[in-house]
Amino acid sequence: MATLNNTAGFWPVAAAIVGNSIVTVLKFFAGTVSGSSSMIAEAIHSLADTLNQILLLIGLRRSLKKKDEGSDYGYGNERFFWALISACGIFFVGAGVTAWHGLGALAHPEPIELSPLVFIVLFISFVIELYTLRIAAQQLKKAYPNLSWRERIHEADSSTLAVLLEDSVAVLGLSIATLSITASYLTGNAIWDTIGSLVIAGMLAIVAVVLIVKNRSYLIGRPLSEEDRDDIIKFLNAEPAIEKVIDFKSHAVGFGAYRINCDVEFNGNSVLRAGFRGAQMRREYEEARASYEDFKRFLADYGDRIPRLVGKKIDEIEKRLREKFPQVQHIDIEIN
Repeated sequence: MATLNNTAGFWPVAAAIVGNSIVTVLKFFAGTVSGSSSMIAEAIHSLADTLNQILLLIGLRRSLKKKDEGSDYGYGNERFFWALISACGIFFVGAGVTAWHGLGALAHPEPIELSPLVFIVLFISFVIELYTLRIAAQQLKKAYPNLSWRERIHEADSSTLAVLLEDSVAVLGLSIATLSITASYLTGNAIWDTIGSLVIAGMLAIVAVVLIVKNRSYLIGRPLSEEDRDDIIKFLNAEPAIEKVIDFKSHAVGFGAYRINCDVEFNGNSVLRAGFRGAQMRREYEEARASYEDFKRFLADYGDRIPRLVGKKIDEIEKRLREKFPQVQHIDIEIN
């Protein structure tokens, strides 16, 4: 299965930051001129999106740091930490402030000044949001060409998914804002505009919860998929030097990067055959039986050789495991 690499999320996030920055200015201007609660809600939404996507970009940059004394497995999980903060920002700043503004407008409704400027801003914002949404969607489609959209969303990295969901809500929110503003103008009742802002707040809250749950799963140690887990265990059990896998654990150390811990029973006969072959074993037997001292030297040599043989075999298994399963970047195989 194809996966996004560590830098694949940069372009969707960068494009979203530029697009949302432009849209934020336009919406605040139109909202101030018109007095529309929905337009102000959309402006707050775009501002929150811009700030949150800057946090995503920080996380993406920091996740590329190589391992050092501070982290033996690198900083891949930094992207999930910053993405979690971003998701909380969507909830509290995007959804919270939008809902607060909408409830305030509900308690103290004010007439809306409808002008062509409002619809021009809505149209420009719609085009920009649709473009950044298209970039994120194309990134996911390219990474997972054989999956359904539901599966792509499940497999997506948190940064690209955040842009995809935020821009989806933005496009839908602009449609809702257009309808609610028009309904308020035609009916002369500002309640429709207020309802529009509250609906937008609700959608933002849902997106925030989805992103919080996804990033939490990575931060607490998201395991490999059941399919990958079963394939790796099957691969290990097929290795002649391994009798069976007793225990298997895995957790994410970055997007598309995992660490696995395996407890296995080693096949002693396999190690013995690798260390003592045919004529060599007979020659060492003849030498060792000559005297007790020779026998002790043989045992000492044997005791030194077996750990090296086991270590060499484990290194070979780990190398082939990484080649077959590139998402497994750190492997610990322990002999039970």
